[in-house]
Amino acid sequence: MFKTKKSLLSVAVIASTLGLTACGGSSNDSLPTPTPTPSVNRAPTDITLSASNVSENVTGAAIGTLSATDADTADTFTFAVNDDRFEIDGAALKLKAENALNFEQETSVTLSVTVTDSASATFSKDITVSVDDLLDYYDFESKAMPGESSVSYSGQIARQLLISDLFKVIGAELSDATTFDTNSTFINREAVINALNSYFDVADYDVASQRTLLTTTTPSSQTMLTEISSSSKDLVGKIAGNDATGQHKDWNSEFAGWGAKGSTTPEGLVRTFFGMLADNAQTQLDGTVRQDPFGNDITNISLTSDGRDLKQLIQKFLSMSVSFSQGVDDYLDNDIDGKGLLSDHTDTAKAYTDLEHQFDEGFGYFGAARDYLDYSDEEVATKGGRDDWQLYHDTNGDGSIDFNSEYNFGHSTNASKRDRGATVANDFSKQAMDAFLQGRKLLNDTAGVALTDGQKTELYGYRDTAVLTWEKAIAATVVHYINDVDADLGSIGTDDFSYADTAKHWSEMKGFALGLQFNKATPLSDTDFITVHTMIGDMPVLTGEVEVSAYRADLLIARDLLQAAYAFDAENAANW
Repeated sequence: MFKTKKSLLSVAVIASTLGLTACGGSSNDSLPTPTPTPSVNRAPTDITLSASNVSENVTGAAIGTLSATDADTADTFTFAVNDDRFEIDGAALKLKAENALNFEQETSVTLSVTVTDSASATFSKDITVSVDDLLDYYDFESKAMPGESSVSYSGQIARQLLISDLFKVIGAELSDATTFDTNSTFINREAVINALNSYFDVADYDVASQRTLLTTTTPSSQTMLTEISSSSKDLVGKIAGNDATGQHKDWNSEFAGWGAKGSTTPEGLVRTFFGMLADNAQTQLDGTVRQDPFGNDITNISLTSDGRDLKQLIQKFLSMSVSFSQGVDDYLDNDIDGKGLLSDHTDTAKAYTDLEHQFDEGFGYFGAARDYLDYSDEEVATKGGRDDWQLYHDTNGDGSIDFNSEYNFGHSTNASKRDRGATVANDFSKQAMDAFLQGRKLLNDTAGVALTDGQKTELYGYRDTAVLTWEKAIAATVVHYINDVDADLGSIGTDDFSYADTAKHWSEMKGFALGLQFNKATPLSDTDFITVHTMIGDMPVLTGEVEVSAYRADLLIARDLLQAAYAFDAENAANW
């Protein structure tokens, strides 16, 4: 009964609404039919974002949720953004998967966001997203001189370029025994020695420093050494053993790894390599064709007839006996008052304290660009990634590359290469850079005040991490070349064998391995260091099936010692 009455009432309401009588007839007394009032859509009036900060260097980072204000409470909305680096997933604003923001390039981003409702009415608003600064860029404002940088290590960059240019000139010009560089030609052995010394043991700095750099970018902020460092720079004065103070061993009597211990010095070994290179040049100039152990002609004067590549030996050994030795056993050491990490930290007459400067100089020998952490391993290794990040990048956008801040040298590139080549993931590049950044921030925060004992302990902890990781990247590189040489020797007698490649790989292995003695805190014991070099030898074994097989076994013994000393993952050691 209740349901029936409800149904009749509904009909009555409908009939009344339609202007009909209860019986369905018409009447002159009935009300006129009203004009329906159309529903009026109202456009959105505001847009809000639930969060407006994003951490730098995080690719694909989520930022916040967008919402719209609209008087039509049941309306639905779609959002759009005008910056191609961003996307909106539903109402979630985020960076696209391949994009990240960089605080050093932009501290905030203003986006134009447009909301469209279900009736196609729109509203647009500018929304600012702030970029959170992380400790990822090696530059710090001076406490003594606000507005100026407290970071300076131009002398180390000058020596990085001397090593790099010496390598380039040997490989590019010396190989045909006709010209050494764009400024001279040579006609005999002495001329070759003089040319090599124009980089190593500079007699006339005014002339050498005006020479055009062979290490180039397109374009470069500096084209001559004087544009890097105004003071005299060479390599012989900084090679292990030639500093008056600061070395943890007397390298004039304790240098090991080439011949009997103490039979040569780091400087003496470089001069030996120079002499061998000059002899090869003179032989070629005299019209004599040298041959490798397999009876093939040698036309490249860098290659010896016993399996060594002098270009590689010179470059890798200089990177160890100058850059690594100076970095870890001088500027980052703390065993001599007034030197290295025991330098003064209270005098603020300059933009940096002596201690800040010493730490910077150690970092300069590691060779990383200031924004090293923004590069992928592929980009540092020039094996992929962004086209304008291949080894160097114009970070400040001034149209040229500054070698002092925007270029990756030597050891920093090795760290990325070993990260890239690891089967089991490791991150030498980030671990080392993070430690350098944390140590330098501590010094920047305390500039002008002597460090407390606790702060010294903290600083030395950062240093220890940076130095150990730096050395581990080197040792991993030695392992990498042990594996290469082993594979090379296994291909002797096949079409895959290359004498030049074998000599190159062996010389890179040996040059790096010689430098593992220059860090007093090395995890590789003196005994194991000697054993590694006994197994590697001073030249590869290339002939005699039994002898080559035994030598390959020795190389694997050396690899096992390095794996154990540096706690490398066994899979990485086998596959680097």
